Amino acid sequence: MEDIEDLFIDAGAPPGFRLPITSIALNPKKNKKKLNLNGHSFSQSQIKPPKVPGTETIYIKTFGCSHNQSDSEYMAGQLSAFGYSLSDNPEDADLWLINTCTVKSPSQSAMDTLISKGKGAKKPLVVAGCVPQGSRDIKELDGVSIVGVQQIDRVVEIVEETLKGHEVRLLSRKTLPALDLPKVRKNKFVEILPINVGCLGACTYCKTKHARGHLGSYTVDGLVGRVKSVIADGVKEIWLSSEDTGAYGRDIGVNLPILLNAIVKELPSDGSTMLRIGMTNPPFILEHLKEIAEVLRHPCVYSFLHVPIQSGSDAVLTAMNREYTVSEFKTVVDTLTELVPGMQIATDIICGFPGETDEDFAQTRDLIKEYKFPQVHISQFYPRPGTPAARMKKVPSTVVKNRSRELTSVFEAFTPYVGMEGRAERIWITEFATDGIHLVGHTKGYVQVLVAGPESMLGTSAIAKITSVGRWSVFGEVIEIIPEMNARQRQENSFSCSNNFETCACSPEPETCACGPGSCGEQGKSTNCSVTTTGVPREDQDINLIGWLLRKRKNQVRKFEENDIDLGSKEKQEQAQESIGNWGIVDKALVGGMLASFLTIVAVLVHLGIIIISSK
Repeated sequence: MEDIEDLFIDAGAPPGFRLPITSIALNPKKNKKKLNLNGHSFSQSQIKPPKVPGTETIYIKTFGCSHNQSDSEYMAGQLSAFGYSLSDNPEDADLWLINTCTVKSPSQSAMDTLISKGKGAKKPLVVAGCVPQGSRDIKELDGVSIVGVQQIDRVVEIVEETLKGHEVRLLSRKTLPALDLPKVRKNKFVEILPINVGCLGACTYCKTKHARGHLGSYTVDGLVGRVKSVIADGVKEIWLSSEDTGAYGRDIGVNLPILLNAIVKELPSDGSTMLRIGMTNPPFILEHLKEIAEVLRHPCVYSFLHVPIQSGSDAVLTAMNREYTVSEFKTVVDTLTELVPGMQIATDIICGFPGETDEDFAQTRDLIKEYKFPQVHISQFYPRPGTPAARMKKVPSTVVKNRSRELTSVFEAFTPYVGMEGRAERIWITEFATDGIHLVGHTKGYVQVLVAGPESMLGTSAIAKITSVGRWSVFGEVIEIIPEMNARQRQENSFSCSNNFETCACSPEPETCACGPGSCGEQGKSTNCSVTTTGVPREDQDINLIGWLLRKRKNQVRKFEENDIDLGSKEKQEQAQESIGNWGIVDKALVGGMLASFLTIVAVLVHLGIIIISSK
């Protein structure tokens, strides 16, 4: 029994009944004694004057991945809802909440430094995340309260007790934390949505599974409900996050494509909210490549995926227990690149894994040279205590550093965004740039575009002309802000597209799906169409055919201008202009009918005139 409620069973509390933490008798910390019952420990420092709960200020520091960031946002939301103030200034805070990462030594070292600083400043400390969950007995955690990764819904209680001078530990794994907990987002336009915790792998170097455990997935209905909720809150990007997105659902009888298709159906038809799929390891998407490619082609889904390779050597991958080969990784990359226009793939490399030879490293270097990935996260091997790799024979540190520098030089020599200059791209603007001057937008391929503009542009979508390109991002000039539709407008202006998102299923003949300047993106639509049997939109039934025809032609021209992503070459531009200039069957029929009607009316008037003149 590790959870705090378990301490009261002998006192006669009925099963499931939750007694308040404050009823626990605690030993003073000054005696350096701890009450330890069944692996659960508490202590008490000097008695502090009582304060009104919820009046203190909390400083939250987060290390690690987007999943950790989401956990911190959930904890911040609960604390804020209870009345606590949140501060970015640690000196002004009454308590520090540190959410930790155990993936790399630098992250844990930074955590150690911050904990030491907090203790030196006499700040009450609560440490959350993967470090206390996976390494609860390390000396750095002595004398601080800790909360496990699946106990973040208890953070208010932990903070309350810690502010009273108690040391509390909640580390047991129970059910997954609810998705509808209060949340304070670091970026109000971005929702980081955890779809599962843990993983199915057993990598020899990884400590994360020690903390996050075996795979545990949220239900499709629960995740779709959360998506609906955050869209209503004004979120413009939804990031699906987990330790391995591709493994989603294998514990509950579903899979990632099922979830993605369910979520895509809820995205606004005007493309005002985009979906970004999180990191996925190769083994769990190999069997779903075509289905995932179809989702990545959807105009409201970023054509971007993070797929770690870690090494270009099969021998090293075997030692890592990565459960795939270099050939299988290439299959993932080649298939997605072939099936998804503008596909961007990021990857990870670990330099100097135990046993890595010069030949192994050369294979990794050659792989990076071959694919020229726009994003590569290069790290040196750090042995994590308690992992099998920590016991393997290490590569000399000087060799590891040299390999890391060499691979970084190779990667930085690429110019992945050459050719974008002069193009017009639709971008989604969600944050400030680190230079404090520009705003950051992303193209459908998740290329970072830096634009100048007022803060009011945050949360909008725009057409931007790329003015220059750099190694890490491109610079753009906003040409037009795309207006966002309200719910009624989305319904009235929606179209239903075929499964490949290329042609409208509801028009009388195949036609590129266009929803005007507020469309989801360059590739078409997948929403509901509202038309009559004549093919004329319902909203235009009472408007004359001439006006509707002219607007239809104007929208077609505008569609080609805005979707400049498909007009990358002179030949394609000429084809587009030719397509705009050609009249379709419906157009010709309408014009012919109107001309015939006009001539008939003229003939009737002339005939009546002749009769009148003759009668005189």
